[in-house]
Amino acid sequence: MNLKESFLQVEKYFWPRIIGEVNDQYIKVVKIKGQEVPWHQHEHEDELFYIVEGELLMEVENQSQRIMQTGDFYVVKKGVVHRVSSTDECFVMLIETKTTRHTGNVESAITKSIESQSY
Repeated sequence: MNLKESFLQVEKYFWPRIIGEVNDQYIKVVKIKGQEVPWHQHEHEDELFYIVEGELLMEVENQSQRIMQTGDFYVVKKGVVHRVSSTDECFVMLIETKTTRHTGNVESAITKSIESQSY
C-alpha cells in the first residue's frame, strides 16, 4: 500500500478511514480542512498524528499552539483535551487504539462511528 495514494479514497474532510491495523491499533488516514473538530479528549487512549502533507494546527488545552508540517508527528496522551484544524487541505495519518472514538465523548456534526470509518 502507498500511504499517499490511500488519500485518493478519502472523499470527505474530517472522516477518518481505516487503512490497516497492527495488534490493537488502527492505522487511519484523514483529510482536514477548516476548523470543525471540537475540543475533546480520549480518556483511555493515546492518539498519534503524523502529517503526510500540508500543515495542521494542533491545539492542546493550557499549552501553546503548534503548527505541524509535513513529516511531523505528535502523540496526544490520554486525557489531554485537544483539537485540530487546517486552513488548507492537510493529509494526516492517525494511529489509534481500536476503541478510540473519533471525537472522544463529544458528539458533533463530524463525529463518525468506528464502523463508518472502514472502507
